[in-house]
Amino acid sequence: MIPTFSTDELAALQLERLQWTLRHAYTNVPLYRRKFDAAGVHPDDCRGLDDLAKFPFTTKQDLRDSYPYGMFAVPEHEVSRIHASSGTTGQPTIVGYTAADISTWSDVMARSLVAAGARPGDKVHVAYGYGLFTGGLGAHYGAERLGCTVIPASGGMTSRQVRLITDLKPDIIMVTPSYLLTLLDEFERAGLDPAATSLRVGVFGAEPWTEQMRTEIESRFALDAVDIYGLSEVIGPGVAQESSSTKDGLHIWEDHFYPEVVDAVNGQSLQGQGELVFTSLTKQAMPIIRYRTRDLTTLLPGTAHPPFRRMTKVTGRTDDMIILRGVNVFPTQIEEIVLTTPGTAPHFQLVLSKADRMDHLTVRVEAAHAMSGNEIVAKIKNDIGVTVSVEILPPGTLERSTGKLQRVIDRR
Repeated sequence: MIPTFSTDELAALQLERLQWTLRHAYTNVPLYRRKFDAAGVHPDDCRGLDDLAKFPFTTKQDLRDSYPYGMFAVPEHEVSRIHASSGTTGQPTIVGYTAADISTWSDVMARSLVAAGARPGDKVHVAYGYGLFTGGLGAHYGAERLGCTVIPASGGMTSRQVRLITDLKPDIIMVTPSYLLTLLDEFERAGLDPAATSLRVGVFGAEPWTEQMRTEIESRFALDAVDIYGLSEVIGPGVAQESSSTKDGLHIWEDHFYPEVVDAVNGQSLQGQGELVFTSLTKQAMPIIRYRTRDLTTLLPGTAHPPFRRMTKVTGRTDDMIILRGVNVFPTQIEEIVLTTPGTAPHFQLVLSKADRMDHLTVRVEAAHAMSGNEIVAKIKNDIGVTVSVEILPPGTLERSTGKLQRVIDRR
C-alpha cells in the first residue's frame, strides 16, 4: 500500500509528473497562464526539480479571485466532486475532483491509515465533519479503500459518539484533537473509563496540536495518537501522515505532492523552519502550483518510510500568529504551558482586547479546583516574553468544539 522507491526513482517520477502538471495548468487555467507569462516563465523551462523555484506562488487570494470555477483545468462535466473550505476567514474556496482525483485521494488516505497502524478489517470511527469540508469523506474513502469497516459518525451529538465507540468497538478514530478532548470529557461525565475502550489508534488533524496534547490524549485514552496533514486546496487530508512506529513527524507522499519550505516574508527557499509550499503532481481537475499554505514547519529526511521526507508537526500558521507588543505569539505556545500546569484542563481560549491603547491578551483556562493563574502568567512571561492576564474558570465553562476549534477571540 505504501510504495517503495529509490531516491533517484522518486526524483525522476516527480520531475515527469511536475512537467505534466505545469503544462496542464498553463494550457487550461487562465490564472496560471497569466501568472507564468508575467513572471517570464514557461512550462518548458522546468528541466529539473530545482527549476520549480522559478515559477510564481499561488495564494488563497488567487483561489478566492477565481471563485467559483476559475481554477478548474477540466470541463465542468468532468468534475465528479466539489468541496470547499469553511470560509470562516473570508469567501470560501472551491476545489474540484475528477474521478481519477478521487481515486488518488483514496489511495493516499489508505496509505496514511497504514502508516498510522490501521489494517484491512479494522473498524474506523470517522468523527470528522461530512459535507463540503474534506475531512469526513476523505477519511471515509481512504478507510474503505484499505478494506476497513467505516463508522461514519461525523461531528457533534457527543453522547451518541460515546455510545457508538462503547458499543461498536472501533479500532481507529479519526477526529480533530480538540473534539477528542470533548469526547474524553463526555466519557468521564458518563462514568466510563476512556482508557478501557477498544480504540488503539487516534488519527488527528485539521488543526495544530502539540506534543503535550499527545501526552494528555495517550495517557487518558490509552491509544497511539498520530498526526495527519492535508488541506482542501492541495487535495484534503492524506497529504502527509505520521507513523505510529516512530511518531517523529509526518511523511509526505511526495510522488503526489511536492513540498518546499520558504521564508514567509521574502519567499526564498529555506533549509530550516519556514512556510510550507505545495505543488500537486497528479491532480487533474485542479492542479495547484507552489501553493502557500501559511503553515510553519521544517523538512527532514524520512525515517519510517524513506525516501519520502518528513515534515515536523505544524505548530502554528503565519496567519494565526498574534503580534503582542512586538512579540510573536502562537496559540500552541500557550497550549504547551497550559497542559504542563498542574490542575488545569486541556481547554483554553485567548481573548485579545485593547487596554489604554495597548493590545492586551487574556488567557482563559479551566481548572479542576480553585487556583491562582500566577504560575501560568509567570511561565508565559518567562518562556514567550509577554505579560498576559489569566482568568481561571470552572470546568465545562468554555464552549466545546465539534470540529476545528476557535482558540483566538479578537475584541480589539
